[in-house]
Amino acid sequence: MRIEQLYKEGQRFVAWPLRVTWQVTEDDTQVLVWAPKSLFKHAVDRNHLRRLMREAYRLHQDILSSQPSADSHQNYLIAFNYMDKEKKDFAAIEKAVCKALRKVKG
Repeated sequence: MRIEQLYKEGQRFVAWPLRVTWQVTEDDTQVLVWAPKSLFKHAVDRNHLRRLMREAYRLHQDILSSQPSADSHQNYLIAFNYMDKEKKDFAAIEKAVCKALRKVKG
């Protein structure tokens, strides 16, 4: 239900190799990471990419919570969809996640 709403009503942009869909929410911040089976046939490859995206988000999630005043705190629904046909290393994914979080924060 919330995923459908996010993809239907959320805002989208690309921070290569990720397509990011996001929306402000009243509930706690939630993140979805996705690597498609159509691009990566082996589950181990999809799991590895998802693990890298989650770790990059974990290390840089403070970008979303850093704001000048405590009254302006917002929560988000964010989906990171991996789009590249080749597996990128952690540095490339981390750079894309940081860029995406800064753009979501505004």
